[in-house]
Amino acid sequence: MMRRIAVLDAPTNLGLRPPTATSVPGCGKAPGALRDHGLLARLGARDAGCLTAPRYDPGDWRPGDGVCHAREISGYSTVLADRIGAIIDRGEFPLVLGGDCSVLLGSALAMHRLGEAVGGRIGLVFVDGHSDFRHPGNASYVGAAAGEDLALVTGRGQADLAAIEGRRPYFRDIDVVVLGIRAQDEYRLDLQAAGITTRPVPALRAEGAARSAQWAHEQLADCAGYWVHIDVDVLDPAVMPAVDAPDPGGIAFAELEILLAGLVDTPHCLGVELTVFDPDYDPDGAYAAEIVNTVVAGLAPVVAPDAVAPRLLPPRAAHPDLVPAQPDPSGSEGLAGGAGLAGEPNPAWESGRAGQLGRVEGQDRAGEPGGRAEGAGRAEEPVA
Repeated sequence: MMRRIAVLDAPTNLGLRPPTATSVPGCGKAPGALRDHGLLARLGARDAGCLTAPRYDPGDWRPGDGVCHAREISGYSTVLADRIGAIIDRGEFPLVLGGDCSVLLGSALAMHRLGEAVGGRIGLVFVDGHSDFRHPGNASYVGAAAGEDLALVTGRGQADLAAIEGRRPYFRDIDVVVLGIRAQDEYRLDLQAAGITTRPVPALRAEGAARSAQWAHEQLADCAGYWVHIDVDVLDPAVMPAVDAPDPGGIAFAELEILLAGLVDTPHCLGVELTVFDPDYDPDGAYAAEIVNTVVAGLAPVVAPDAVAPRLLPPRAAHPDLVPAQPDPSGSEGLAGGAGLAGEPNPAWESGRAGQLGRVEGQDRAGEPGGRAEGAGRAEEPVA
């Protein structure tokens, strides 16, 4: 049975600095621009609506005040996590249209809730032209959550963003794979010291997009599933200049399509978010059309007739009373009983493709980030 995609708009621009003193970032317009090119119809997707963001208003924020819009981003992330969880409860595949990269906080919170519900860890594949790893430990000040999202979701930074609901970190360092950063990324050595596995553009191109996607699967084999974050600034500005921080040395649309298709072609992949496209830099809609073509082709494996919805297997030792799930007479796929993300949990989960879902281990909910990550045996990739 094919997996149904549900498209949720998350048009927030709260995580970006203003482009000029009197303007606001335009990436909040991205979901509408992509929909205008027939994205939902071409995917055969369900419209999961739009989560409207609070007003963009930095006010009298100054460097040293912490992350700008932190209160608004925290509240937005909590509701976004609810909405993503509800989509997964239906056995659907969420496609979240951002918005800036602060969208990742809501997705990360949803994944941590899910990991707790199934007794396992959820990983992150972070496809981005920048590491977004600025935090108080390596910078003189923080301010724009979209440049700090990876640091925040791995537990670094102020608690109102990095520890929503007391969950910190949302993703463990060893459960993160970074793809597509530039070879000389400012924080590449910090990623390496943390034990976060990376494959910058030169290595991604040398190995190829398809093999890089498979390599990412292998790095997260100990996770019960993973979420995919895609910032379109992973593309080279020669083909995608409509972003807030274009940086030469990126990949091509064809490479992104192949990479995305490889990442989603497994029930291990739980959903995808797309961020940072700014229609203000795309007056004739040509770049929006290219993005839609790439996303539709890249998500083709999700809606293929033989696609399998994720079914997560909790550890038997932690849940001795669980019994195998019975077939759903309605024929619906997905997480039995919604994995407890909305409504009452149904403790009757079963594995899908066991070899692809990987081992499930206990969740370290309260762990603080601690320099180098625990656990040996992960293949490390040079960061430069």
